[in-house]
Amino acid sequence: MDLGELQVGDERVDEFVVADRLLTDVGGTIGRSVLSTPGMIAMMERNAAMLAFPRLPDGRATVGFEVCVKHVGAALEGARCTVRATLREIADGRKLRFDVEVREGERTIGVGTHERRVIEVPAA
Repeated sequence: MDLGELQVGDERVDEFVVADRLLTDVGGTIGRSVLSTPGMIAMMERNAAMLAFPRLPDGRATVGFEVCVKHVGAALEGARCTVRATLREIADGRKLRFDVEVREGERTIGVGTHERRVIEVPAA
């Protein structure tokens, strides 16, 4: 499968604010709103997808199929975080393996790996 300009080592960094749908208070049990694990994973997946998409040929996109992350630190509502995705490996000509992380300043909030598969997108 043609992967266009996508290469191992490609990296994308983005920033986001911990707010809205990214929040949880764990059912009111912690007394504050923090970055939820699903919200953190969503930012990791989105960043990896946005890294790959502009480098792929027309008619191609990616879908996520595996996430393996640890949520190791809290980020409070309003925190400014950085999400990073680095393409570590291309397998079978269509599986993309990324190293992903979320940080708030120097603190690691989450770290792990994410895999996406390149697919053909039918013309609309």
